[in-house]
Amino acid sequence: MVASLDNVRGLTLAMSSSAFIGSSFVIKKVGLKKAGDNGVRAASGGFSYLYEPLWWLGMITMILGEVANFAAYAFAPAVLVTPLGALSIIFSAVLAHFVLKENLHMFGVVGCILCVVGSIGIVLHAPKERKIDSMKEIWHLATQPGFIVYSCVAVACVLFLIFWVVERSGHRLMLVYIAICSLMGSLTVISVKAVAIALKLSFSGSNQFIYIQTWFFIVVVTICCLVQLNYLNKALDSFNTAVVSPVYYVMFTILTIVANMIMYKDWASQTATQIATQLCGFVTIVAGTFLLHKTRDMGNPLPPDQVCLEEARDCPPRSMNSSS
Repeated sequence: MVASLDNVRGLTLAMSSSAFIGSSFVIKKVGLKKAGDNGVRAASGGFSYLYEPLWWLGMITMILGEVANFAAYAFAPAVLVTPLGALSIIFSAVLAHFVLKENLHMFGVVGCILCVVGSIGIVLHAPKERKIDSMKEIWHLATQPGFIVYSCVAVACVLFLIFWVVERSGHRLMLVYIAICSLMGSLTVISVKAVAIALKLSFSGSNQFIYIQTWFFIVVVTICCLVQLNYLNKALDSFNTAVVSPVYYVMFTILTIVANMIMYKDWASQTATQIATQLCGFVTIVAGTFLLHKTRDMGNPLPPDQVCLEEARDCPPRSMNSSS
């Protein structure tokens, strides 16, 4: 990795973010279980978890993770920060194994190892963060022909998917919802990075909030996040989470890296070997992520209601003429 204090700070924040977010899922689940023992479960429409301190601790932990992730973009390039989001899956899986007694199957262990190996490859060959001194410089990069074309194509594709494809195929094609989330997510990361840099410069004594461009990026972050969350919820509600999560991670990460390459030109100063190593690292993380998601329930007993569903699915339907 190119020797850079900013890269080290960004790496530390990104790993801290993964640790906080991964831990938050386990803490919230413990809180939900305790709340369910003392009241109506959340799955049954109850809200007793709102009175459970552990659930709120999990929410605070998740917020801290998102803040750390936001700050990481101010110091390190997206090609370093975004792929490391997969580490939150490892923290969640390992903690669930020890705290929730959800057995981590051998394939899950292999998935964790793949994610770690891929992350190391990306970290060791990450490009140096581009030095930016003002919001005007970011605006200049954002108004280059290449990024304007990418933004217009992304927005046009999203509008086409929302107003034409969703009504016809959204309920049966998972990639429709995920494509919307990923395209908007790439623009979200670009804007989040701009706002994070503006905050960093402002804290350093150069106020960037006097520029209208800063507020423009804040508006873009808000709009993109709302659209992204809306269609991600639809995808999770309509399709299997074990499939949605890794596919969304892959598509979101690829589009985010492409958008940052076009705007910030993160890889302009790198050799072909460094770029190829980062790509291999990313593919390794993808493989580990898919393996973790596909095997996450192996070795864990099904809950009673799920057992009933599985038994009903395996048993042939009774004949109308059969005796009771």
